[in-house]
Amino acid sequence: MPHYSVQVKNLEKVYRSGDIIVKALEGVSFSLTEGEFVAIVGPSGSGKSTLMNILGTIDKPTKGEVYIDGVPTSKMTGNELAEFRNKKLGFIFQAYNLIVGLTAEKNVELPLMATQLSNEERAERAGNLLSSLGLADRKRLRPPQLSGGQQQRVAIARALVSNPTLILADEPTGNLDSKSGDEVIKLLKKVSKERKVTIIIVTHNLDIAKNCDSIIHIRDGKLEKQEVVK
Repeated sequence: MPHYSVQVKNLEKVYRSGDIIVKALEGVSFSLTEGEFVAIVGPSGSGKSTLMNILGTIDKPTKGEVYIDGVPTSKMTGNELAEFRNKKLGFIFQAYNLIVGLTAEKNVELPLMATQLSNEERAERAGNLLSSLGLADRKRLRPPQLSGGQQQRVAIARALVSNPTLILADEPTGNLDSKSGDEVIKLLKKVSKERKVTIIIVTHNLDIAKNCDSIIHIRDGKLEKQEVVK
């Protein structure tokens, strides 16, 4: 039996405003194995962002459940979610979301600040990750001193530093030129295999999605199909 790092079961999300009811997600179910690199695609308003927010435990479903490493997430309290998120999830954003006043190394260390690791252990882990991503000579630089592609590599290192089960990447190449974007996608695919971490990206670019192991197509809040990429 495969080990499912992520299981989404009959997910439904309903928004109500007075008499108006909007079903953002309806009956969405899928399972992903560890090390799988997956794209979520769909037109604007299809429910992609809602799905990512629920996967990231930032929002809760109206019905259904998301299991990460077999753990149901929808009934967790705020403190439980914060701790779970810090241990099990990593996030990569289109705009990098790095702190401009901190070095690359200190940005990567941020998710470890709530742990029992010493300053030396945090620095060692962050430095090793940056070296593995080709940034050994950039770790003392601040984000404005780095190219867009380098900043996104720092963001990838930050997402990896807690050894998460799942990394969620929202349009990770949206602010990059095509060459840098291709490099980031290749890097994410390599990372997913070598570190056995499941990575889900949201993208509007089907050419990027075709570099993934599978593509989840969302339309009108429903899972239209889950396509395995040959």
